[in-house]
Amino acid sequence: MKFKCLILDHDDTSVSSTAEIHYPAHVETIKQMRPHLEPVSLENWFRKNFEPGVMEYFTGELGFTEEEIKREYEIWRSFNEDANPHFFKGIPELILEFQKRGGIIAIVSHSEADNIARHYSVNGAGAKPDIIFGWDYDASKRKPSVWPVEQIIDKWGFSRSEMLMVDDLKPGLEMSRSAGIKIAGAGWGQRVPEIESHMREQCDYYFKEVSELTEFVLSR
Repeated sequence: MKFKCLILDHDDTSVSSTAEIHYPAHVETIKQMRPHLEPVSLENWFRKNFEPGVMEYFTGELGFTEEEIKREYEIWRSFNEDANPHFFKGIPELILEFQKRGGIIAIVSHSEADNIARHYSVNGAGAKPDIIFGWDYDASKRKPSVWPVEQIIDKWGFSRSEMLMVDDLKPGLEMSRSAGIKIAGAGWGQRVPEIESHMREQCDYYFKEVSELTEFVLSR
């Protein structure tokens, strides 16, 4: 195989979580905290995630206070507690086959590790990552920090050329560049033209379908 370690993002790379969880949570947030506003559309919510980023959108355009940020987080967590989004077709199969051939699967995500593990347990069709790096309040330990990559290297001894990041948004791109590893843009989770254009231009590889990534990764 071309790579010995896949570093997979979770939201909208592995599972359809924005459409199924995060966007509905945002709609509820606006309903409770800015009832005079119309929530952005799902497509525009993807755009806000990409630029300027969710936290910047909250504190800038929406003007959330620190207390409102905490309330938003509570609403978001309530939507995540029992929800298990569907995996994109082919992701569990890719993971299982990659591991069968001796590869290591690491998850690096802004979702909480317990939720990620539950998603795999409920909907992962038997797939299970080797290690999960979820949301950490310490910014030095969460994406786009290179800390997760360094932990993977320390544990398994990979060279950076043996690792591939797969992500749909800028934090994964920034992490891959800082860590000196290649990145494949994941284009199957959303179809927003300007996001696709940016990721195609900046990533080492770009795939619109999981099947294309699978063929690339598993080829010798």
